[in-house]
Amino acid sequence: MNYKFYYDQVNGKDDYGLKYSNEDGYAYKCTKYKLEFPPQHQNRQPGFEYVMRPRPIFDNPNYKAAGKLKDKVAIITGGDSGIGRAVSIAYVKEGAKVVIVYLNEHEDALETKQYITSLGGECLLLNGDVKDKNFCKLIVDETMKYYGKIDILVNNAGVQYQQKSLLDISDEQFDFTMKTNIYSMFYLTKYALKEMKPGSSIINVTSVTTFYGEPELIDYVTSKGAIVGFTRSLATNLADKNIRVNAVAPGYFWTPLQPACWEEEKIPTLGADAPMKRAGETYEIAPIFVYLASDDASYTTGQVMHINGGLYKS
Repeated sequence: MNYKFYYDQVNGKDDYGLKYSNEDGYAYKCTKYKLEFPPQHQNRQPGFEYVMRPRPIFDNPNYKAAGKLKDKVAIITGGDSGIGRAVSIAYVKEGAKVVIVYLNEHEDALETKQYITSLGGECLLLNGDVKDKNFCKLIVDETMKYYGKIDILVNNAGVQYQQKSLLDISDEQFDFTMKTNIYSMFYLTKYALKEMKPGSSIINVTSVTTFYGEPELIDYVTSKGAIVGFTRSLATNLADKNIRVNAVAPGYFWTPLQPACWEEEKIPTLGADAPMKRAGETYEIAPIFVYLASDDASYTTGQVMHINGGLYKS
């Protein structure tokens, strides 16, 4: 893979520091890193996994399950693809039944369900807009109807848009980002909480960008910062009820969110600034979600878990 990008003064394209690559696919900036992903962009949010090249690696065949979530029921928003898909599959391997909530990525959702079925697992697909509080209520109602309980809630769904300046962020985009990323979390958690018992776990997905301040994701970072505050306050509020609330802050992972957000020139260098000099594959983050959902984390609440290849050190 030999990708060459040069700064274009006419079109204003950014080469992201990628000067040249050799025949083995290594590019040179100030450090050396492997080019894993060709340039690509999707003109929709939150993006399709089935059209990504290469496809994300969402399952670790060497993972050793131990029944940590046996007979648990988990709701996972954005569970059709990306990090949500990897988490759904890890939960099923650990014995849970999963409710996969997604917007309209039907092909990705069906692929995930088929994979879960091939593992002998069980899942329920629900599609709709999590910005709509009535749909959030429906998610809880349908989960109770089919499975009779809710043990785990993973608030993972989200969108992000690249903008060079605050002045480029429209009121409509800001509103859409906030409602998708934080309002939906508030609505769904509020409804699910009525059905959750002591020992239950809520896991919210924030982002590494909250902690270093990604300059081209201002509205996204704002929403993800709100998630950190929501997590910590709710954890304190629910501690005496023995309902744990934690967050995971992913670094750059190869998910549909990346080509759906970034201009295509950014994709080959995705994750290259991390000490590990690469983006993560989604199977590499799924185990932390297993830990937080299981009894192994019985004394863990109000925490933000950083999985980012060393990009940010808390």
